[in-house]
Amino acid sequence: MISMSEFHSMMIPIVCGMLLLTLGFTFRERPSGFGVLMIWCGMLLIFGTIVFKILAKLNS
Repeated sequence: MISMSEFHSMMIPIVCGMLLLTLGFTFRERPSGFGVLMIWCGMLLIFGTIVFKILAKLNS
C-alpha cells in the first residue's frame, strides 16, 4: 500500500481549494450563484488546512 507523506497530505486539499477558486472565479457571473459557492468552498478548504496544520504544530 502506498503511504502519503505529510507534504502530500497537506498539498492535496490546497490544490483542490485552488481548483475550486479558479473554477468559481470563472463562473462567478452566472445567475445560479454556483461560482460564488465554489469560491467560498475553496477558501474554506485552504484556510481549514492551514488552521489544522498550525493547531497540529501547537499541540506537539
